[in-house]
Amino acid sequence: FKEEKQEQIVFTKDDFFVDEKEGSTIHWIVPNAQKNEMEPILLELEPNGSSNEIVPHEGEEFAYVIAGKIEIRFDEGASILSKGDTFYIKGDKGHTLVNPYSQKAKVLWVCTPPIF
Repeated sequence: FKEEKQEQIVFTKDDFFVDEKEGSTIHWIVPNAQKNEMEPILLELEPNGSSNEIVPHEGEEFAYVIAGKIEIRFDEGASILSKGDTFYIKGDKGHTLVNPYSQKAKVLWVCTPPIF
């Protein structure tokens, strides 16, 4: 008889995976989330930093600006978000998060299905 492994539901900083790039750092705050319905990350954008371009995809995205200020840029323009602001979009538009400001920005970003 095989014993069922209990699914982990609480994650600490010790569980996180961090990917540092020039201008940005991604913290995967739920390890192996690509097997789940949604994927949350903590994105830190240095001044003049940006995320990877997110190409159109099936699904939806939500983000909450924890610190600083960012722009979400689409082909047809951009919107500015400050600390405490959120966005919720369908995945049918390509976009990028950019920090053209002098202060570091932190964003909690959740995507379904996982794409990061």
